[in-house]
Amino acid sequence: MKKIPEITLLFWIMKICATTLGETAGDLLSMTLNVGYAISTIVLLVGFLITLILQLSLKKYVPAIYWLVILSTSTAGTTMSDFMDRTLGFGYAVGSLLLVFLLCLTLFIWYKLEKSLSVSDVKSKRGELYYWTAILVSNTLGTALGDYLADNSGLGFIGGAILIGSLLVITVFTYYFTKISTVFLFWIAFVLTRPFGATFGDLLTKNQEKGGLDFGTVGSSMILFSVLLILVLYASVLNKNKKIII
Repeated sequence: MKKIPEITLLFWIMKICATTLGETAGDLLSMTLNVGYAISTIVLLVGFLITLILQLSLKKYVPAIYWLVILSTSTAGTTMSDFMDRTLGFGYAVGSLLLVFLLCLTLFIWYKLEKSLSVSDVKSKRGELYYWTAILVSNTLGTALGDYLADNSGLGFIGGAILIGSLLVITVFTYYFTKISTVFLFWIAFVLTRPFGATFGDLLTKNQEKGGLDFGTVGSSMILFSVLLILVLYASVLNKNKKIII
């Protein structure tokens, strides 16, 4: 049962695009359409469960379905984080620490039961459930961390994106030039790409007075959706022809 894509450059590009779209789409529903964080979270979590059930029912990797689940975890993670940090009043710092704990707990239980955190070893339904739980929590964490860097750290949207981007570059160099566990580095990179997408999403949507490019949630979401759709179609062609891009 091979239902997870190869971890290649294309994977990371699509992941950043999907998480950035999740940020703008989540804000579109909760703020632009004024649905609110609580209702948006419920709606998007239901959407996540529907896409997850569809993914679990498959016997092989289908790019369109896989990335639809990634997108649903990202949009749900955006509103979940905002609900915790703003509506419940936890704040970005406390919310981030709580989500770090939840992610570590998820990975710990996953490792104790499955004996591996390697995504290439996800070959059971239980392993899949832990995999997607970790992704949902990590994407929620990324939103909280990205908002903290952009709003509370003094770095702003551009500064936050540069910091996270620098950490991602360090992670890449660590992967190629050290013997640190590739599984550990994968999850570090997976978590970091989410706040990078969150800060980049804020950069696209916020007005110029706040340091953004002022495309708005609708315009940004349409652009990112178009890019992700093209990448998914490309990945589908590669998967059909059994080709791998580095």
